[in-house]
Formats: sequence, structure tokens, C-alpha cells
Amino acid sequence: MMRDLRILPKIRDSWSYLYVEHARLDQENYGICIHDARGCVYVPCASLSLLMLGPGTSVTHAAIATMAEAGCLVAWVGEQGIRLYAQGLGETRSAANLLRQAALWANPAERMQVVRRMYEMRFREPIPSELTLRQVRGKEGRRVRAAYAAASRKFGIEWTGRQYKRSDWDQADPVNRALSAANACLYGVCHAAIVSLGYSPAIGFIHTGKILSFVYDVADLYKVDLTVPLAFEEAARGDHNNLETRVRHRCRDVFYEQRLLKRIVSDLEDLFGPVAEPGETAADKDMALPGQLWDPDGNVNGGRNFGETA
Repeated sequence: MMRDLRILPKIRDSWSYLYVEHARLDQENYGICIHDARGCVYVPCASLSLLMLGPGTSVTHAAIATMAEAGCLVAWVGEQGIRLYAQGLGETRSAANLLRQAALWANPAERMQVVRRMYEMRFREPIPSELTLRQVRGKEGRRVRAAYAAASRKFGIEWTGRQYKRSDWDQADPVNRALSAANACLYGVCHAAIVSLGYSPAIGFIHTGKILSFVYDVADLYKVDLTVPLAFEEAARGDHNNLETRVRHRCRDVFYEQRLLKRIVSDLEDLFGPVAEPGETAADKDMALPGQLWDPDGNVNGGRNFGETA
């Protein structure tokens, strides 16, 4: 029986993510069990926002159904979580937030307002109205370069620029590998929050043309504060054989300590207005409801045969 989504933890209070590889997952009670060569671990997935399934994982139908009921987004990813292959459903069943996002995106003036607010969130200061968007991008580029330079000096890591190739991962230097691994984790958590709140990961405001454009928009709010210093610090520790694993573990801890999911919800409220969280709408409270039908004079309730009353 589908549990009442109103009793589940809100996305802002959830754990950030869990990455699993070379393991088998099955359902147990209201959670899942992860089996590998070291034994079995029980995971209460109602408190988890994102489960990343890496290579060598198998999962039962019952486990997937349990995670869907709990509002835990399941993502099938490549090794080290670098590539996203597929995703499941998030927690909300309402389209209210998605429709708001689409309306702002479709209106050029309102889209520009969202874009400028996103940059102001990064700069932590208002943007002078006379600056063009191209000038704002230049200001952002200088901010990011300064962040890389500061991290390079602090941790004693030479920085020659952001460069790596997916097809030749091991040829990248340690700090670029660490940055890619950390950003992949950040993208996953932002993706989980976006989908769980009912937004589209594809409808970006700054980024465009990719299925994860809005994920990149949101993640860029936090890179300089979170993943950049974390990646440089881990690269400076040496022992590069398990660098990506260490980075993922640090991301998990730092995202939890910084209450990243709560920050994402708050920042989306600043961008779009009050966020309708899962469990707060009629569509969440009763998933069997058919929803409404659009009408130019005002929406009407669905689930009825209008031919009988015409």
C-alpha cells in the first residue's frame, strides 16, 4: 500500500546521497538492504534523497518500488558517478513548480530576472543594472579564476586550468580528477532536489540545450564554496590511487554538514517564489487523482466524462 507522503521527511531534511557499486540491492521492511562481499547494510531510504547505482549493481523490482514510494530518486551512473545514464521518479506528483519554472523561462523579461538573481547569489551582492549579460559573465569568470587561484595557494597545488577528457580519464592531473568527481556528486544532489521538488532538470535559465541544463544552473551556485576547496584539499593529500573514492566520501559529509539540500530549497524559493514541497499538494496526497483539465476560462477537474453532461 502506498504510504501517505505527508509523513515522509521533506527533501530539505533528507540525507544527501549514497553511491553504491558492485553490490546487490533488495527490499526489506520500509527500506532496502545492500549486499556485497563484506556483508549487508540496511538503508532507511525514506531519509535518503538520492541513490546512485554504479557499475556492478543489481536491484530488485521490490527495492525500486520501495524507493519510489519513499521519494528517493534512483540514478544509474557510470564509474565514479561521472556519467548519468538513467533516473527514476522524484518525490512530488504535482506539476505546480514545473509550470512556474516553465512560465518564467518562456517570458524573456522574467527569464532575465532569474538569470541576474542567480548571478547575484553567486556574487553575494547586487548586480549594477547598467551591466550587460556579457559583462556579468565576464565578472563570473573572474570570480571562478580567483577561487581556483586561492585554492591553489592555500593547498600548495599547481593549477594549470580546468581540463580533462571523459575518454581518457586517468590522464587528467589529480586536482582535475578530484574536481570532476566532486562536481559529479554535486550534480547528483542538485538533480535529486530539483526532481523531488517537481522542477525540470532540462529547463535551464543560464545553461540551455542540455537535458541537465537547470542542474548546471543550480550546481554553479555552490561550486566555489563547496567542491573547489574540497577537491584541492583532497588532491593535496596525495595517495591518488583512491582519490575519487575519498572525494565522494568528503562530499557526502560536507553536503550534510552544510545542509546543502536545505540551501537548495531556500535558494529555489528565492528564485521562483514559495516552493510547493512534496506532500503539500492534492496530487501528492492522493496519487490516484487524475488532475485537472486546462480550460481558457479556468481549469476544470478531470476524472469525469464530459459527454454525459454536454
